[in-house]
Amino acid sequence: MTSAADTDQLNEQETTTPTKDPAADTAHEDQRQDLEGPGTFGGPEPKSLGRSASGCGRKSLKISIPLTNPSRMIAALTDILWDELAAQPGSKKCSNPDGSAGKQGVSKTKLRRAEKMIRGAFVELYKGLGYLATYRNLNMMAFVKILKKFEKITGKQVLAVYLKVVESSYFNSSDEALKLMDEVGDIFVRHFAGDNRRKAMKYLKPAQRKESHAVPFFTGLATGCFAALFLGYCVMAHMAGLYLYTAAPRGRGGVSARYMETAYPVLSMFALLFLHLLLYGCNMVAWRRCRVNYGFIFASSPAAGGELRPRDVFLACAASMAAVAGVMFAHLALVLRGYHASPHVQAIPGFLLLAFLLLLFCPLNVVYRSSRLRFLRILRNIVLSPLYKVVMVDFFMADQLCSQVPILRSMEYLACYYISGSYRTQDYGYCINTKHIRDLAYAVSFLPYYWRAMQCARRWFDEGDTSHLVNLGKYVSAMLAAGAKVAYEKDESLASLTLLVAVSSTATVYQLYWDFVKDWGLLQPNSNNPWLRNDLILKRKYMYYLSMGLNLVLRLAWLQTVIHPNFGSLDSRVTSFFLAALEVIRRGHWNFYRLENEHLNNAGKFRAVKTVPLPFHEEDED
Repeated sequence: MTSAADTDQLNEQETTTPTKDPAADTAHEDQRQDLEGPGTFGGPEPKSLGRSASGCGRKSLKISIPLTNPSRMIAALTDILWDELAAQPGSKKCSNPDGSAGKQGVSKTKLRRAEKMIRGAFVELYKGLGYLATYRNLNMMAFVKILKKFEKITGKQVLAVYLKVVESSYFNSSDEALKLMDEVGDIFVRHFAGDNRRKAMKYLKPAQRKESHAVPFFTGLATGCFAALFLGYCVMAHMAGLYLYTAAPRGRGGVSARYMETAYPVLSMFALLFLHLLLYGCNMVAWRRCRVNYGFIFASSPAAGGELRPRDVFLACAASMAAVAGVMFAHLALVLRGYHASPHVQAIPGFLLLAFLLLLFCPLNVVYRSSRLRFLRILRNIVLSPLYKVVMVDFFMADQLCSQVPILRSMEYLACYYISGSYRTQDYGYCINTKHIRDLAYAVSFLPYYWRAMQCARRWFDEGDTSHLVNLGKYVSAMLAAGAKVAYEKDESLASLTLLVAVSSTATVYQLYWDFVKDWGLLQPNSNNPWLRNDLILKRKYMYYLSMGLNLVLRLAWLQTVIHPNFGSLDSRVTSFFLAALEVIRRGHWNFYRLENEHLNNAGKFRAVKTVPLPFHEEDED
């Protein structure tokens, strides 16, 4: 029970409290009487909530949840449990009446977790009551506008007569929602903010951050610096003949070939990453304009500073691009001056990558610390997918990683290059031609799809919905396609080509079906909008048909592995980069419609607040 929308689903529950002295029992009885009232919820027979607060000397205490004052119920229940838990140290053991050792008390970790859950429930309840009060005001405003329109069309002066009746109606005259909001706020201040109302309001009514002109100014400044540095880099690279096709085997060759083996993987990796970040910022702008509540879908908390604005994303992207362009410009200048054999010059791209990793893991409160920590927590949940409950933001981020397999393979190569010390020995072919390192490419190509498949398995285990198993099959087919591609790159035989075409074609059809029907909710034959869905956010329907066609074309990018397109004298790694960029663009395009469909599902099910579980659900072991 966590929100106003969920209060009508509560059933009678029981909890257990330790046996205490008569005076304490009288106090508890008074609180129990306060909880009970007319109009309790019907439902199945109450059952024990499980272990008592202290773990010994328990007796059952029945708590009826009233219809009219859920906040009082939670507050009184919190008082009862909090007093008992606070009185029992986490490391202290109870003793039974016969003198034998009893069970250990509740640990401080469980106390903090329970407090966090109850606090979240209060926040969502307060938010739901606020939505209810706002909904009442909107209805009143709608009545006024309708009556004014009626007067304008009919010429009859009825506004005062009808408005008097509307204003005296229960929905407008009742202040129950406001009273409940005040009551919930007072309880929250007392129990979770140490009687500090300003601190409590940071959770209950998080203030929107003020827009600053400094952010767009520095974004423009960083963009200009990046444009100038990148232009200079392109001119120097063109004059030096870099990024052109060479007949020398990989791992050998002159300055150009060596540069492509060492510095280019870093540059291409950052380019794909910044392109993805830029597209995500564009997604946020589009979601805001279309009123898609992506903050609620991703469960980002403005109170904790975990919600980035589009301008923050653009600033981070522009500043990072300018920094990378500046370092790569200086590195290329040193290489062209003849310092390419110096280990210090060879280590510059590695230092650049290390600097970004240190910034990502930096514990100091600088450079969007809350967002960085949340991103790391999401990555942890993805890597350990079967061990954590999967939420929307977790599998959304895992889908993004499925489009960034080239980045993972570049990171694998760079880790080998710098950890093995190849940048000192100038042995550029070690990380390319060594068999066990080449075989590692299989695992790296599988990882994003494996993580996503494990998320599907965990969701099926938690929810019991067989559609998650079907979705798991999609990622298994993608893993097979990725493996077939790596096998074909190693051995371009007819058998490998046949396997690649067969597996990739099957995976593409599978993925297209899931994109259009499940993720986007389109291709509904009985829809009011032909082959779309009943509810659409975009006014121009043809945009959906064009988007499906674009997604189909971009899904077929794997064909370049088969047909080997020739783009003049460009190096094959450059063409591979452009095709990888197309997949990132497809993912950014996919993101908009995925969240549009999720938003419409939430609206259809009237979900406006989160469902936060309460820590009163354990089964009694007696």
